[in-house]
Amino acid sequence: MAMLSHNQLKQGTKVLIDDLPWIIVKADFVKPGKGQAFTKIKIKNLMDGRVIDRTFKSSDTVAKAEVMDKEMQYLYNDGEHYHFMDPDTYEQVALSDTQVEEVKDWLKEQETYEVTMWEGQAINVMPPSHMILTITECEPGIKGDTVSGATKPATLETGKVVKVPLFVEEGERIRVDTRTGEYMERAKE
Repeated sequence: MAMLSHNQLKQGTKVLIDDLPWIIVKADFVKPGKGQAFTKIKIKNLMDGRVIDRTFKSSDTVAKAEVMDKEMQYLYNDGEHYHFMDPDTYEQVALSDTQVEEVKDWLKEQETYEVTMWEGQAINVMPPSHMILTITECEPGIKGDTVSGATKPATLETGKVVKVPLFVEEGERIRVDTRTGEYMERAKE
């Protein structure tokens, strides 16, 4: 098992703490004027979504979690579980409602997502950083309303509501940053 020193603890690194896989969501290296350097990290449990803070001194090591990220296609929701399929082997895995809670508004059938596997189980899903989605509901733009930087709410085909510029209309396809939930541009395809 690979061990990580405190200066290898970076955002996005998956670590094993208390025999459970965690992902580092924030890492701050601190070198006080007097005393030993340390790293404060905020970690999210990949099994249940809990978020906690931990501090590691320069002499501490942490085990790297042996998880595997797989590209999988989202198939459907049966009301209880969300089903994904490996496009190469056609193997299917199911994730519970709590496991997909944070990305539920980004799930679109037939799209490819990154599913994290640990000890043969699917434990987490991440959407691509950018998605092209269709606006299903949006107020029409008013002619002459040219206030720069003004936005209006728009509902996407996945159910997610994002702020879009006034010139964007219902039925258009837009590119959205799934990490921030922000509108980026009109899709050109």
